[in-house]
Amino acid sequence: MRMKRARVGAFTAGVLALLMSAAYAPAARADSTTAAGDEIRAELEKWTRDFNSGDASEVCSLFAPDLISNYRGEPEDTYTSLCANLQMALADTAKTYHYDLEIKEIIVSGDLAVVRLVWTLKVRPKNGPEETKRELGLDIFRRQPDGSWKIARYMAYEAPYP
Repeated sequence: MRMKRARVGAFTAGVLALLMSAAYAPAARADSTTAAGDEIRAELEKWTRDFNSGDASEVCSLFAPDLISNYRGEPEDTYTSLCANLQMALADTAKTYHYDLEIKEIIVSGDLAVVRLVWTLKVRPKNGPEETKRELGLDIFRRQPDGSWKIARYMAYEAPYP
């Protein structure tokens, strides 16, 4: 009888441990997705600061090497072509560019995340009125081997302002 109680006790302890781990698993997942969302938000905010300050050396750091991007009405971009375009814009002395970021939603699942956002781009020519464009987008981030989050795919389009 003593052996039977020991087995029942071990079984009960095992079931209790399983139930407790299942109860805490959603909280652990929620904590990790919240942390990932915070990391992604920080990366987007850093990119905004880098771009607005004209830091051409950092302006490509948000994007994964295998990036594919689509902007309505434009040819598909890769990491190389997008970075060249961004660096060319920052080197343009005839205009200044300024982005404002509005994050609508971040959804994280494992090593992928989807971000709905709006970029407001202000382009100010040296001799002319400022133009404002509102660009709605959907970015797909992928966790990189070093643990960082980078945009692997994105789609964007210009929307009427405001």
